[in-house]
Amino acid sequence: MAKLPKTPSEKARAKTVDVADSYAVRLMQHLVVPTFVIDPKRRVVIWNKACERLTGVAASEVIGTNKHWQAFYETRRPCLADLVALDRPEQLPEFYSEYAARGHNGLGFSAENWCVMPKLGSQLYLAIDAGPIHDEAGNLIAVVETLRDLTDQKRAEMALKELATKDGLTGLSNRRSFDQMLMSEWARAQRTQKPLALLFVDVDHFKLFNDEHGHQTGDECLRAVADVVSRYARRPLDLASRYGGEEFALILPEMSSDDACVIAEEIRRAVTALRIAHGADGAGDHVTLSVGVASHVPGEADNAPNGLLGAADQALYAAKRLGRNRVVCSERMLAEFMGLGLDTASVPGLAPRKSA
Repeated sequence: MAKLPKTPSEKARAKTVDVADSYAVRLMQHLVVPTFVIDPKRRVVIWNKACERLTGVAASEVIGTNKHWQAFYETRRPCLADLVALDRPEQLPEFYSEYAARGHNGLGFSAENWCVMPKLGSQLYLAIDAGPIHDEAGNLIAVVETLRDLTDQKRAEMALKELATKDGLTGLSNRRSFDQMLMSEWARAQRTQKPLALLFVDVDHFKLFNDEHGHQTGDECLRAVADVVSRYARRPLDLASRYGGEEFALILPEMSSDDACVIAEEIRRAVTALRIAHGADGAGDHVTLSVGVASHVPGEADNAPNGLLGAADQALYAAKRLGRNRVVCSERMLAEFMGLGLDTASVPGLAPRKSA
């Protein structure tokens, strides 16, 4: 059947639509907001000038292709617009650190993450919005993705967070961060029924060191000790922190007392090997450490790590009383004191219990 010619009114409407489409494309091309558009087959149909400036990728490199991911990542993965086109909100957490689905198959997704930006050679933290465009019948005809560079804001946020959790002198985690991590790991150890080890590390005769060499040299000494301690926080959940003054702490999840004592001895020897000159009256020739070690598997009734803290603290005190420059494990304190013929009543918590 022959196609009927369009009436004048239909021609006018078609012309208006063509003009509107052309105007919309030109407007999108010159938006100051970095924007690209993909079709239902996820091929790029628009890559505006602002997007070129943001990514360093020219429109001619991606128009008509599925290679838009190469502007943001080194290995192939979907961009947010792809997940909208595929209607896969369940995949958002797989690819984005921050995300939100604004509506099933309708309003699109929002997300934030670090992008590698291969053409620029530097990472950018981008806020991303992607939304679908449907025709009158509800069919998907395109997905629009817009991008905002939040790198400066994100780095400032990270710097502030680091200031809040780091010790200014040593760069280790501060006491607040230590307290939070200890509570978190205590709760995890309670769930998993695996041991949680804690080391208290103290610089021997540090007040005498400051008096002999001055506070600036004292600060340099603390930074050197902190560097050694930090090297033994090797696993993702290990935490090295400055507990206060010349005292450091090391949280070691899922570690037995014996293994923690091995690490403590390695730390002590490593600091001794630095041969930091001491020489004050009443101290040795070089800076040494005393270390207290405790490890415990929390029971159901152990609501807080106070017992672990107390045990590590007592072990450190015992190391001091036994002559410094040594590692003492809380489980073996009594034996060590009795072996040297010392009075266990002089250490809190060590006095032997009287028989009933």
